[in-house]
Amino acid sequence: MLANFSHIVRWSAVVTVIAAAIMVAVCAAVGGTHGLIGALLGVALVAVFFGIDVLVIGRVAKISPQAIMLAAIGLYVFKIIALAVAVKLLGDASFFDGKLFGLTALICILAYCAAQMVASIRHKTLYVNPDGER
Repeated sequence: MLANFSHIVRWSAVVTVIAAAIMVAVCAAVGGTHGLIGALLGVALVAVFFGIDVLVIGRVAKISPQAIMLAAIGLYVFKIIALAVAVKLLGDASFFDGKLFGLTALICILAYCAAQMVASIRHKTLYVNPDGER
């Protein structure tokens, strides 16, 4: 199972890095320095949030595969709270473009999730043990 997880994570990270590079270039062209800073903050936010997911879910999977869903739900709640705090703290900041920050984060999140879905669908996961052992 961990081999499947690492394959899916690697593929998703590659797709997200490509989307992030494109978004940083577009935001820098559209918004100048403020757009570049907003895009870089959006990429950093997505990288930190999904990095936390990979570390925690990977560690939980080694300990107890049955606890993966509980860990994922806990991480989701934690990230929603952290995002709400970050938006509240950075709401009045003028050193970056908030719209390009949000757009970059959204595009990177969608790229990561879409890549995870495609990799999961393409990757064959056996549900029966091929040697016949139980």
